[in-house]
Amino acid sequence: MRITFHGVRGSTPCHGPDTAKYGGNTACVSVEVDGEEPILCDLGTGFRYFGRSWWERHGSTFCGTALVTHLHWDHIMGLPFFSPLISANSHLTVYGPRQEDGSFEDAVRRVVQPPTFPVTLDEFPGSVTLLDIGDESMMVGDVRVLSRFVPHIGPTLGFRIEHAGRSVAYVSDHQQPVDGSFSVPPSVRELAEGVDLLIHDAQYTTPEFAHKAHWGHSTQEYAVALAASCGVGRLAMFHHDPERTDAELDCVASCAGSTLEVFAAREGLVLEL
Repeated sequence: MRITFHGVRGSTPCHGPDTAKYGGNTACVSVEVDGEEPILCDLGTGFRYFGRSWWERHGSTFCGTALVTHLHWDHIMGLPFFSPLISANSHLTVYGPRQEDGSFEDAVRRVVQPPTFPVTLDEFPGSVTLLDIGDESMMVGDVRVLSRFVPHIGPTLGFRIEHAGRSVAYVSDHQQPVDGSFSVPPSVRELAEGVDLLIHDAQYTTPEFAHKAHWGHSTQEYAVALAASCGVGRLAMFHHDPERTDAELDCVASCAGSTLEVFAAREGLVLEL
């Protein structure tokens, strides 16, 4: 199982010398297993760069699956910029959370159309299938995917992906308990328990959380406590605040104060599980 980080920021893409090392694209992580079609976790601006890399390695045709946690801009804005969709032979199947007022498909299509975007998804030569998903377990080829609703702002999923005894949990956006406790919701524990790699929201510092406690995210300290509680192998701090500089992210692992292997996710990082 090969995990590649294509976008690691939250909220909005950012650019400049202070963010060049870890990158400024928003959430997108690919999971590739030999003999299986690729699986993408979220379609932020990093998805554009995955598409370009795919084209360079494999040509214009693409068939794969995307797992979208929720519909905030930073998690879907890369979809219409995915270059393989200009090939009529490409097909992308996208699973996302059912919405309170309609389907996942309806919500995405309302965004990718005028006046917010110049064309609709149907005008691309390649095809996109948009499907609702909730608390479910399914197979994508020979890869098992577990989805669970997690606390955030609006319907939001986390995912656990397993193949051949290896596992990764992707919990990109997670509302830390506002009461100051480090308790772990049952749904998140089910996703993260014993995984080889946990990719988890770590957007805020503790002082920032004091002012943004209801904004739907976690602190670095909470991510470490959750990972330790769930017995994970490695923790990737993820969904970095756009204001977080490379120098500050360099300090994440060294300041974690944990016996876990903790690191700040960065664009281009490839992990073999």
